Amino acid sequence: MAESPTASIGILTVSDRASRGEYEDRGGPAIEAYLEEVLASAWRAVTRVVPDELPLVCAALKTLADEEDCCLIITTGGTGPAPRDITPEATTAVCSRMLPGFGELMRQVSLQHVPTAILSRQTAGVRGRCLIINLPGQPRAISQCLDAVFPAVPYCIDLIGGPYLTTRPERLVAFRPGTK
Repeated sequence: MAESPTASIGILTVSDRASRGEYEDRGGPAIEAYLEEVLASAWRAVTRVVPDELPLVCAALKTLADEEDCCLIITTGGTGPAPRDITPEATTAVCSRMLPGFGELMRQVSLQHVPTAILSRQTAGVRGRCLIINLPGQPRAISQCLDAVFPAVPYCIDLIGGPYLTTRPERLVAFRPGTK
């Protein structure tokens, strides 16, 4: 399969304080740094920061998937049990199919590091030709969670009709059936 020229990847930080400039967004930059380290294929980051408001998060996800043509959107923040943590609800609202295995694996990996991982409600789903993955807000947890699920991400994007993404095999090997 031919590599796409440049894939658009959305990075969405969901945080009241970061959206108001009261708090430095560390989650979004951590996701971007992770992708720079792991992806070998050409890509561009499309970043957004929005407050924990369901209509705004839904609108940002729709814009990134439908107008910016992102094949992948990775969110950070808003996955806990607090009343304003609504990222999983927004993801569910905009996706046609949910992929609960992503959240299950991320919680399993996170539990090896912190007992509060059971409080996280990370999930993933598909909107059109876009995979949306919800991550927690802590940079260390972002890397741990992405290391766990990213081997399946390029093939998932293949299956939904997105561009062909490749990874740096010395850092992370993407799994595709029929490959070694």
